[in-house]
Amino acid sequence: MITIENPNGTLKITNNYFANLVGKAAQSCFGVTGMVNPNPYRSIKSAVKSKFSLVNNDRGVTVKSVNGQLVINLHISVSYGVNISAIVDSIVNKVRYTVEEATDLKVSKVNVFIDELN
Repeated sequence: MITIENPNGTLKITNNYFANLVGKAAQSCFGVTGMVNPNPYRSIKSAVKSKFSLVNNDRGVTVKSVNGQLVINLHISVSYGVNISAIVDSIVNKVRYTVEEATDLKVSKVNVFIDELN
């Protein structure tokens, strides 16, 4: 949970909200075929959650707050034959813009890990 304090009060935003926001932004980029779970525990957790919900955008997304700024880790799969550096640049820009516009929080780093090639 990320807490934002301003003159009007305190706002708490869940990690699930950020994960869904980031997952939707990343999957909308050209060449991204899906999100990938980085470890077996999250794979099992995601499989169980997917039985109860139709959309699971938080798979492969980790959001941390460090000194009031966000660090986002993405694990994705991409299409074969596309320029990976162009895809990564597009994802970083889109995710940073989407999160900063939706929450007014600064994103200090977006790490993109390509785990699969489809």
